[in-house]
This record gives sequence, C-alpha cells and structure tokens, in this order.
Amino acid sequence: MHGDSPRVLSQRDFDRFAALSRDDNPIHCDPAFARGTHFGATVAHGMFLFSLLCAHTWRQLPGPALPVVQTLMFPAPAFVGDAVQFALSAQPAPAGLAAFATTVSSAAGPGQGPRATAIGEARWLVDASPAALGSRPAGPEPAVHDGDTALYGLRPGHQAAAARAFTAADLDEYIALTGDANPFHADAGFARARGFAGPVVPLPMLAGMFSDLLGTRLPGRGTGWMKQSLRLAAPARLDEPLTARVRIVRLRADKDLVNLASEVTGGDGRVVVRGESLVLVRNLADKGADRAA
Repeated sequence: MHGDSPRVLSQRDFDRFAALSRDDNPIHCDPAFARGTHFGATVAHGMFLFSLLCAHTWRQLPGPALPVVQTLMFPAPAFVGDAVQFALSAQPAPAGLAAFATTVSSAAGPGQGPRATAIGEARWLVDASPAALGSRPAGPEPAVHDGDTALYGLRPGHQAAAARAFTAADLDEYIALTGDANPFHADAGFARARGFAGPVVPLPMLAGMFSDLLGTRLPGRGTGWMKQSLRLAAPARLDEPLTARVRIVRLRADKDLVNLASEVTGGDGRVVVRGESLVLVRNLADKGADRAA
C-alpha cells in the first residue's frame, strides 16, 4: 500500500524531534560531530522515522486501530534533504489485528535510487479498547546473553532510567511534526468513546524515551540504532508519570554492538512497552567512561 507523498527531511525536523524526545545525540543534532563519524553528516532519529511510518499507516487503514507490535531494522541512514516514503505489505494476522511488512525508503534527490532506511513488521489492534489491549501480554523481559564482559567501559547489567510525563503540548508538537493524527491520540472524545481515559500516548513517543536513554545515557552520545522491537502492553495517559529503563544484556566487542532490554512502566508499575534494542557504539563520544551499574 502506498499513497502518501514523500517527506523531505530537514535539520529542523531532527532538532524538533530531539527537543520532543530529549534525545539530542550529536549524530542527529551536531553537524560538526556527525561529519567525524562514519555517517559523514547528521542522520534522522530512528523513532522519528517510526513516527512518520505510523502516520502513513493509520491513513491507509479502513478503520481505527493502534500499533501494538513493531520491529525495525535500520540498514542505512536517512540524511537531511532525503525524500522518505513508506510502503506496507499486508500479511496474515489473527482476528482483531492487521499485520504488515513495513518499509521506509529514502532517496537523496532526483535520479538517485531509493535505499531501505527502516524495514520491519507491524501489528495494529483494530477497534482498540482498554480490554483488548490489556489482553495482550508484554512478553518476557530479555535475558542476559553470552558475550563479552566489557566494551568501552560498558558491562552486562549496566542500566539507565529516565522519568517523564507527556503533556498535551508534547502531543500537539508530535502531531504537528509527524502528521500522525490517529484519532486515538488526536481526538480525546474519540478515545473516551472507546473506553480510554483520554488520548493515548502514541507508541513512537513512548519509544522516544528509549531514544533519549540510548542516545544520551547508555551507551551514550554517538550511539547509532541498528534494531528495535516494541510491544505495547497497556495504554499510557497524558500527564501520567512514566519511567523508561534500558539494561545491557549482551556486548559484542568485535562488532561494536550492544544489546539492551528496554521497558516503559506506568505510575502504578504496570508494563506499558517492552522490547529489545541493538545499537552500534563505534561513534561513542566517550569510549572510556567508568560507568556505574
């Protein structure tokens, strides 16, 4: 399924998403730093691309739905000036779900062939309600895998956390920046009519809390996202205190790769989002930090 015009990326887009997500990782926001990395220039946040994908997807669906599962792999970066576009390929799904293979591709300009920037799979909950969403398990927390014991001061078990509450102003900025006006978060009356307490915080905003932690805290500035899995287990409300955590579960020093468990919990301790991250730490700004567990 196609249909949307390509979105031409700008540094202003990157800076606005950095302010919204609190992820001011210099590979996105500092052209001088980014020129010294293997990217050669600033690159789009992975969760910004995911938010644009969500905006495209809800416009393609015949009825109301919420994204509840997304896997993403980022085989190539998207740069300022790139035109990104989106494609969905329907897959078989259980009753009540819509499933797709998803692709975000980008092209540098006229005559330039598109390259895959984010590929993965998605499941959307059709006619979502709190009961239907609550019946979906969060899945097990990723376990520690065999691997190396240290890399640039990083060790298995190291973790970081951040707390925030999303406001109506945050939601307005998200919709304005991404075009993701899914009525479950853009129309309070619509959301309440389907049993929610009010607008549902969009999954890309919740995943942006991982973007913040990974890109600024653990592993830290210069981190590049390679893969992310996300599973929405419960709705998050505006103004609700939320806590995001990431925890290292594997190190692969020969490839500069780090696997982390990722989770967002609500004010009452319930799991809201759970997943796993794979990041590249080749470009870390601080490769020798003595990091507390």
